[in-house]
Amino acid sequence: MSTQLSSLLERLRGPAAARRFGRLRRGIEKEGLRVDDRGVIAATFHPRALGSKLTHPHITTDYSEALLEYITPVYSRPDEALEFLADLHRYTYRHLDGEWIWPASMPSRLNGNDSVPIADYGSSNVGTMKHVYRRGLDARYGRIMQSIAGIHYNVSLPDDLWTLLQTLDEQEQVSMGEYRSSRYFGLIRNFRRHSWLLLYLFGASPAIDDSFLDDGEIPEGLERLGERTLVSRYATSLRMSDLGYQNKVQDQLKICFNSLSNYVNTLRHAIATGWPDYEALGVRDGDSWRQLNANILQIENEYYSDIRPKRVTRHDETPSQALEARGVEYIEVRCLDIDPFATLGIDAAQTRFLDTFLVWCLLSDSPWISDEECDHLDDNRRLVVERGREPGLELNDRGNRRGLVDWSRAIVAEMREVASLLDQLEDGSPHQQAVDAIAPRIDDPSLTPSARVLARLEDNGEEFVEAMVAIAREQAAALADEPLNRCRASMLEDLVETSHQQQREIEASDTSDFAQFLSDYFSRARETRALAPTDQPTHSGESLK
Repeated sequence: MSTQLSSLLERLRGPAAARRFGRLRRGIEKEGLRVDDRGVIAATFHPRALGSKLTHPHITTDYSEALLEYITPVYSRPDEALEFLADLHRYTYRHLDGEWIWPASMPSRLNGNDSVPIADYGSSNVGTMKHVYRRGLDARYGRIMQSIAGIHYNVSLPDDLWTLLQTLDEQEQVSMGEYRSSRYFGLIRNFRRHSWLLLYLFGASPAIDDSFLDDGEIPEGLERLGERTLVSRYATSLRMSDLGYQNKVQDQLKICFNSLSNYVNTLRHAIATGWPDYEALGVRDGDSWRQLNANILQIENEYYSDIRPKRVTRHDETPSQALEARGVEYIEVRCLDIDPFATLGIDAAQTRFLDTFLVWCLLSDSPWISDEECDHLDDNRRLVVERGREPGLELNDRGNRRGLVDWSRAIVAEMREVASLLDQLEDGSPHQQAVDAIAPRIDDPSLTPSARVLARLEDNGEEFVEAMVAIAREQAAALADEPLNRCRASMLEDLVETSHQQQREIEASDTSDFAQFLSDYFSRARETRALAPTDQPTHSGESLK
């Protein structure tokens, strides 16, 4: 442990600091395909009884009409976020007719690109923009890649904790907005240096159904297991590999998160810079839109990363403009697979481990990332997603070879000190228990979710789709055994008609055609916003979405 980290941990001990750490806020976003009883992606529309996809704050869709997305409110206690997430599942199952929620990140059985229906958000300009953006993703990458699901974990630190850290850093001369953003980017840099650990510990996608490969060609590193299943023996997360959320065009952006201005300016450049292949596709054909534009990124959300700095946006404001104007408000962890062995895809131990890991990233030394180190970070993640459970695997630690196991042990040893800090005002020691429960996976890869998925397929002689359908049924039964919270059920019932009414009002309020709406949007997106020197976070419990 560095002297700086050790000293900082010591200065943060005590009830005053503990109260501030106890108010960490987190929200969970979880995706899940709807499938039929055979494990084939659903061809049905998003159930109207779940509310409007455009305006419902908690139940919507991601890319596809079949890809559910749940969004919890923000909670200081992770158990409350998980219980809300469980009720969203329970409520959904009340309105699914012979369908299941797919319990894995890699998709169910598909029937070619067109079997993944693009989500429709209605006739409003904003709804049309969401749909056309997805059409652009289809044109650029195909729909099959967009059928992959995952979990996003959002965390923000309370204002008074930032005040304490700024005092300890003796940086009172810097505005709170600038200080908070700078420290969040320090957290992000350390996350990118060490996110391979999360991929190893929580990766859960070593297998795919062969329908995922639209051209039928089996990539190097995959082998058949059964008639329809392909596996990678030592892979942890095919979702995060070249098969999943990867994009060669975006690779040239080289965003390594050294500063807010670098991050925002790089994204703005990508949204304003044309790309020949996308220009060849064309933006529209008469009244039919193929994509929002022909640039490297259509909008900022198209940039794929394992972590993002975020800020709740205001009306007529892009995500980058919100960051520019008011600084980083929270971070979004995006590298988490759905764990098929957890009923909700994530459990309490994982959330506590993630909290501990993120605070460790925040408090540890975090120098800027050089171009050379940035390449090493990409190589480390690639190695772990493709070969993370391979015995003796070595990674690159700032130019030095280092065994994954030894490096993981060192990180977890420091995390235990952070966990004790987070547990100061807890009943018991939930963070330390979470770290202790998950740490054995380092020395015994068979305990990892990826290894457990592979073992189930091999031991039971099951196909991937067959196994996941069985798990989906078990999870639905487990959720049905516990009743939906009455107050929450009433709230969700009210939101159905409220959200549909909100969509109708948005559609009725449009005053321009879509082309003009889009032109105005990108014109505003090019505007820069100065960071307010005395800005404070506006987030006070609304959904981190």
